[in-house]
Amino acid sequence: MSRLLSVLVTLSLATTVVLAADFQLKSLDIKQPFARATPPGAKTTGVYMTIENKGKEADRLVSGSSPTAGMVQIHEMKMDGGTMQMREIDGLDLKPGATVELKPGGYHVMLMDLKKPLKEGETVPLTLKFEKAGSIDIKAAVAGMGASRMH
Repeated sequence: MSRLLSVLVTLSLATTVVLAADFQLKSLDIKQPFARATPPGAKTTGVYMTIENKGKEADRLVSGSSPTAGMVQIHEMKMDGGTMQMREIDGLDLKPGATVELKPGGYHVMLMDLKKPLKEGETVPLTLKFEKAGSIDIKAAVAGMGASRMH
């Protein structure tokens, strides 16, 4: 009986795991988008993904929006004189044939003025707008608070 209970508990926990999905918009592949969970009261989090431009023309990620956040910005983090700096950028270039990784400590999409805390296992709706390819609605899986990638 306890073995059966253990199996049932394991199966029920496994069904709450959200796996990051991949999305495609024209020649752009958006792979494994995920956000980090937030503690109560937190108003920001990052969204990370890999974007591959399989086309022959350059494109550019120019903006984003989400019903979960009051504001969405594209950010860059980099070292400047021994200090980590984060700043908003006006877009992210996607050269033909190139892959750009949005990851902790680098480029990312910042969700600001969150309407509620994000919990591990949820998904976050997000619209990404590209200069040439247009817009796409995606869902980012919510990973743990310190996650550096989706499993």
